[in-house]
Amino acid sequence: MFEGIVDMSMENKKLVEAITSMDEDFAQWYTDIVKKAELIDYSQVRGCMVIRPYGYAIWENMQKVLDGMFKETGHENVYMPMFIPESLLQKEKDHVEGFAPEVAWVTHGGSEKLAERMCVRPTSETLFCEHYSHIIQSYRDLPKLYNQWCSVVRWEKTTRPFLRTTEFLWQEGHTAHATFEEAQEETIRMLNIYARFYEEYLAIPVIKGQKTEREKFAGAQSTYTIECLMHDGKALQGATSHNFGDGFARAFNITYLDKDNQLKYVNQTSWGATTRMIGAVIMVHGDNDGLVLPPKIAPIELVIVPIAMQKEGVLDKAYELKEKLSKTFRVKLDDSDKSPGWKFSEYEMKGVPLRLEIGPKDIADNKCVLVRRDTREKVSVSLDNLQDEIAKLLDDIQKNLYNKALKLREEKTFETDNFEDFKNIIEKSPGFIKAHWCGDEKCEEKVKEETGATSRCIPFGESKRDGAKCIVCKKEAKELLYWGKAY
Repeated sequence: MFEGIVDMSMENKKLVEAITSMDEDFAQWYTDIVKKAELIDYSQVRGCMVIRPYGYAIWENMQKVLDGMFKETGHENVYMPMFIPESLLQKEKDHVEGFAPEVAWVTHGGSEKLAERMCVRPTSETLFCEHYSHIIQSYRDLPKLYNQWCSVVRWEKTTRPFLRTTEFLWQEGHTAHATFEEAQEETIRMLNIYARFYEEYLAIPVIKGQKTEREKFAGAQSTYTIECLMHDGKALQGATSHNFGDGFARAFNITYLDKDNQLKYVNQTSWGATTRMIGAVIMVHGDNDGLVLPPKIAPIELVIVPIAMQKEGVLDKAYELKEKLSKTFRVKLDDSDKSPGWKFSEYEMKGVPLRLEIGPKDIADNKCVLVRRDTREKVSVSLDNLQDEIAKLLDDIQKNLYNKALKLREEKTFETDNFEDFKNIIEKSPGFIKAHWCGDEKCEEKVKEETGATSRCIPFGESKRDGAKCIVCKKEAKELLYWGKAY
C-alpha cells in the first residue's frame, strides 16, 4: 500500500487524497479511515469485520485499562457459554421480547435437527442467572462481582465497522447483591468508571444520566448511560449500566438465606462497553488526514523516523534512542526503505501521537525534532532531556484532545422550548438539544417520528427549570432531557 512513489510532495498528496473530506461525506470519511489506517478489513460474513492487528492493539489497550479498573473494585473475570437454550432465554419475558428481533438461532448440530434450538449469545443475563441460582445460597455468598470479556451476536439490519456489527467484542459485568440499595450503588459505581475511562483515557467528554422507560434495557428496572457527541453532531451511547432489582432473580429463582433466617431474592446489575469505543475515538478526534489517537490508548505513542538514514551513524543513533525510550513509552522505529515523507503521512494516517525525526545535523547538535499529531507543531529538543520532553508532550496532547472535544460539544449543544426550533436545529445544526418533557411516551415517540431524534438521557446534575413545559404537548414538564440523532 505504501510503496512505489519517490517524490515526497506527491506521496503526501496521494495518501491524503485517499480520505474523503469529513465535511463532504462523514460516513465515507469514517469508512476510509477504518480501511486506510488498517484497523479492519471486510469479511465475507454479512455484517462482520476482520479486526486487523493495529485495530486490535487499540482494543487491547482499552481492555487492559478497563480490566484493571474492574479488578480494583473487586470484580473477577469468568466465561459463559456462547449458546443459550431457547427455554432459558424465555424465562424473563421483557428480556426475550427486547432481543427477539436480533437473535441468531442454531437449529442443527451437524446434520441432526436439535430438539431445542439455541440462540448465539446476544447478551448473557440468562446464563449468569442460571449460574447464580446454583451457587448462591446464603448472604455469605454475596456480593457476586463477575465480568466477562467475549463476543456477542446481534442480527443487525444496517452495519458499520465498530459502531454496529453482527458480531462484536465487549465486556459484560453481571453482579448479584443482597439489597436493592447495594445493587444501585454498584450500578452507579460502574457508570462512573466508564465515565472516568472515557474522559481520562479516550479524551472524550460524556454526559451521565438515566435512560427513559422507553429507552431502558429490556428487563431492567433502570438504565444509566454515558452519552458522547461525535464530530458530525450525532450522539453515541458510550456505555450503559443497569439495575435489575430482583426481576431476573424472581424469574430464575435466585434466592439466599439472610442473617434473619429469611429466604430472599438477590438484586442484580449488568453493565457493558464494546468495540464501539474505537468508533467513538475515530469520530471525535479524527481529521481529514486520518486517525488522531489519544496517547493513553495508542498502540504506538512515538514513532522514530530516521532522516538520511543511509549516512553513517544515523541508524545507530535511532536504534539507541528506541532502546532507551521503549523502557517508558510504546515506541516504533521505522527503518524501512520508504522515504521520510511517505512515513510521515503513514503515521499521521494511523494517528500516532508523536513523531521523532533525527538526521545527521540533529545528531551533530545533540538534538532531534518532535512533531505532534494533534497540532502538527514541531519542536527541537535536546537529547539530554528527551524523555521528560516526550512525557510532557504526550500529556499535553491527551489534555488538548479532551479540551478540543469538550469545546466542540459545547458549541453543538442547544436548548429550546419550541418544537419548531427543535426540528430546525436537528435538521440544520445537529448536536445535543436540551428540552423539557412531560414524561409521556407518546410525546417521546412524536419527537422521534418527526425529527429522527431520540431521548439520550435524563442528565445528572441538571434539573428541570421551574415552570418549564413539555417541548411537544406544552403540559407541565417532569424532566429535562438531552435529545439527539444517534448512531
